Amino acid sequence: MPAQKKQNAKLQALQKQKDIKGVIIGITGPLIIASGEELFMHIRLYDTVRVGSEKLLGEVIKISDSKIYAQVYEDTSGLMCGDPVYLGNGQLSVLLGPGLLGGIFDGIQRPLQSLIDQSNSPFITRGVDIEAVDRKKEWTFEPQVRVGDKVVSGDIVGTVPETEKTLHKVLVPYGVSGEVISVHKGKADGYSAVVKIKNGDTEHSVGLYHLWPVRQPRPVAQKISVYEPLLTGQRVIDTFFPIMKGGTGTLPGPFGSGKTVTQHQFAKWSDADIIVFVGCGERGNEMTDVLEEFPTLKDPRSGRPLMERTVLIANTSNMPVAAREASIYVGVTIAEYFRDQGFDVAVMADSTSRWAEALREISGRLEETPGEEGYPPYLGSRTAAFYERAGKVYTLGQSSREASITIVGAVSPAGGDLSEPVTTNTLRVAKVFWGLDASLAYKRHYPAINWLTSYSLYGNDLNPWFAKNVHAHFPEWKKEAQSLLQRESKLEELVRLVGIEALSATEQFLLMVTRSLREDYLQQIAFDEIDSYCAPQKQALMLGWIMSWFHEGTARILEEGVEALNVLRQDQFWVAYGRAKQRSFEDLLNEELIPVSLRSEFKH
Repeated sequence: MPAQKKQNAKLQALQKQKDIKGVIIGITGPLIIASGEELFMHIRLYDTVRVGSEKLLGEVIKISDSKIYAQVYEDTSGLMCGDPVYLGNGQLSVLLGPGLLGGIFDGIQRPLQSLIDQSNSPFITRGVDIEAVDRKKEWTFEPQVRVGDKVVSGDIVGTVPETEKTLHKVLVPYGVSGEVISVHKGKADGYSAVVKIKNGDTEHSVGLYHLWPVRQPRPVAQKISVYEPLLTGQRVIDTFFPIMKGGTGTLPGPFGSGKTVTQHQFAKWSDADIIVFVGCGERGNEMTDVLEEFPTLKDPRSGRPLMERTVLIANTSNMPVAAREASIYVGVTIAEYFRDQGFDVAVMADSTSRWAEALREISGRLEETPGEEGYPPYLGSRTAAFYERAGKVYTLGQSSREASITIVGAVSPAGGDLSEPVTTNTLRVAKVFWGLDASLAYKRHYPAINWLTSYSLYGNDLNPWFAKNVHAHFPEWKKEAQSLLQRESKLEELVRLVGIEALSATEQFLLMVTRSLREDYLQQIAFDEIDSYCAPQKQALMLGWIMSWFHEGTARILEEGVEALNVLRQDQFWVAYGRAKQRSFEDLLNEELIPVSLRSEFKH
């Protein structure tokens, strides 16, 4: 009975809340200004509101002088001063539970396919309110607790087989603890209580779903430093500029340099358990490419479709600008939810420049003092707050789990100017910089990551992992190869002045080796079945092969002189190495030109 009275009181409070309203007194694009004494007394910053007769969703972003400023996440055409503004149901939140994987949502987590089916139009009807997932769908719940067990926030109370390879964990909500008094087993929908927990006189019902505010990071037990790379299968990244699981990276580059394609490769082949891809203000055809391609791709680890471990947030350039600002928070909150279950999650944000432009537009309409290039002065702190939600952690719960969120954000600086505010603020917090070069992209060099300007602050910390799990000499080969590429850039300046004949035989041979490094090792074929993904063992074998050839060739030149260089120019090594990237690792192990000692090391 006490629980029923409490539920009735809650329903009465919600009914009363729906009657609390104000009126619009100003409209400027996606921003509305409202007043009303009753609404002003009950509203809080970042609470949601419902605007106009169509109940458009909005979020309060400023409260000042008895006025409420809210950004509306839908088209505000047709709104007028005097239209009602209703108090919403708390802060902007996402619905978390089974059914997220394989879905595509807009910037405020409405399922796009359901919206399009309902409106029978390629455009979303205003004011349509559809839950993120179908709560009426039944799932098979397998409990992992029994009546009488003591549980705390973050404990796993049961599992749901969401996909063939992903076992969805149902957690005790944050702030809840006590003794299990009831457990359900078998079929359950989103409205059912699968576990009931009692703490004193308070009883909590745990269901398959719960809401979480997008601007509030989900709590963890502890952030930790465990140096393990997020392998992407892209040689230039894994070898020279690796990123750590739980790390942060950025992909700045001008238009046409391959930001989106590189992030698609991350999403396809990185060894994260879950991928959250946020298309923030980008063109619709780019998200269409993802939707058409991902269901046909197989995960190299599981052999299942990649969509089964992917969540897509699509807020394209023709959608309301205010929703861009919310979309990356929706994406990272979903990522935190899967992280709390013990998964390694990778978040791809494409692009944070469009998110920053949304911030700039809303800030301008609020008449705030502009910062550099018109961006709000708090751009740096907002950028840092987003990237700081990455990390390797111990989750909450009695049986704490290691999990991580890795964030990779693309930046689209106008004209490729890396000194603009979004890029500079991102570089202050991101630990890996993959500098995309338009000149490489125009030469059809993919990935167009400049090996001379890019860097990874995780490189030295990850060297022990590569030495232990890939090859003992892999860090040495990597360091030497980078040194050769830097020497090449200096020698090329000299060649342009005096010609290649002015160089010594060993320097000419070095240029031959670095050219092969650039064209055969660092360059990949994104649409080749084999070369699209290169395993770390194959990377090490290819790198060790060319470095051993460099040492052997240099020694021959020093002993035999220019005659040896002439022989090396015609050697069959160059043809064999050029084809290596399109051969499987197992096939390469049988390549006779690879030193026997090197092959035997990899076979064992």
